[in-house]
Amino acid sequence: MTAEPVPLSGPRFQSDPGDLYREMRREHGSVVPVLLDGDVPAWLVLGYRELHQVTGDPVLFSRDSELWSQWPSIPDDWPMLPMIGRKQPSILYTVGERHRERAAMIGNALEAVDPFELRGHAERFADELIDTICTKGGADIIGDYATLLPVRVLATLYGFSDEQGPGLVTALNDMINGRENAIAGQQHLGSAMAELIALRKAEPAEDVVSRMLADPGGFTDEEITQDLMVMMAAGHQPTADWIGNSLRLMLTDDRFAASLFGGRHSVAEAMNEVLWEDTPTQNVAGRWASRDTQLGGRRVRAGDLLLLGLQGANNDPQVRTHGSEFTGGNSAHFSFGHGEHRCPFPAQEVAEVVARTGIEVVLDRLPDIDLAVPADTLERRPSPWLRGLTALPVNFTPTPSVGGSL
Repeated sequence: MTAEPVPLSGPRFQSDPGDLYREMRREHGSVVPVLLDGDVPAWLVLGYRELHQVTGDPVLFSRDSELWSQWPSIPDDWPMLPMIGRKQPSILYTVGERHRERAAMIGNALEAVDPFELRGHAERFADELIDTICTKGGADIIGDYATLLPVRVLATLYGFSDEQGPGLVTALNDMINGRENAIAGQQHLGSAMAELIALRKAEPAEDVVSRMLADPGGFTDEEITQDLMVMMAAGHQPTADWIGNSLRLMLTDDRFAASLFGGRHSVAEAMNEVLWEDTPTQNVAGRWASRDTQLGGRRVRAGDLLLLGLQGANNDPQVRTHGSEFTGGNSAHFSFGHGEHRCPFPAQEVAEVVARTGIEVVLDRLPDIDLAVPADTLERRPSPWLRGLTALPVNFTPTPSVGGSL
């Protein structure tokens, strides 16, 4: 195997990440030496079995970023600090029993969401968004719809008013885009969360925030604020990309053509296919080795950072011996993670309902929807972390709105 590490950046993550992961595996094996921004070293775990091992052993492969041996050489303006934080009080970096308590708090708060109420919120906001474009005969399904829907639903579940929704949409998308408005977006989101917590402490209601505050675990306002921000960010962009990637598949792959004419089974199949072949969350940072160990034939040192290669593991030829075949109902993918730090099951269910409802409303309201550009001209965000379209231009026969507006 060559010892040359692979830069975890560049246009290939935008154009052909599947080929890139196969090339990495062929040249380096299941655990690949990579370089992050500023030539910071890490390991990218692409093997299905190796990723199962890493995510299944939270003691050896810890979520505690304080273990990282590279901290002395990380500058204060390192662009990946928002993704690999230090001394962050959110659930992402909590370990052991406290993590299990916080995961239970979040899971219980989301599990109590009424599924019919959830679908009702998703349908209402989806219809309102479609109303803004349905009379025009064309739209960008990403910018005009997918990136606006999940956060509106989540904000309502948490306890925000409808009037606060558009501002939260802007703030969260600014934060995720990581450009000049990212810090302002993060500050707006944090302030809004803190204000909602203060309101719900005085006036509890039937919402997620009130249930988190009522949890007997004795969590601080800061802990709950941080967890709410993590929940909203993790629940919004991957769900928006799940909607966009699934609609792209349905508009470009003949296997799913039936769903464009009222079929429902194909929607679920397309969504599952995306989680295997085009998952919104490609790679995740990360885990830190708590001691020297061996993984995939590599010598991993204590304090090394391991990145979770979710898409690479999904396509591992040792477990996907017929990788080109239709995945059907197989849900053994890594798209929601694995182990005690995986996405909580109630959060997965919320994401699935929002994404599926969002797709079905598009197909119901715009039944003859079609791509407005050649499929091979569609572009992805140039990110090794989240995979989604920059735009999905479509045409359709103009239809009347159903009432209500944003």
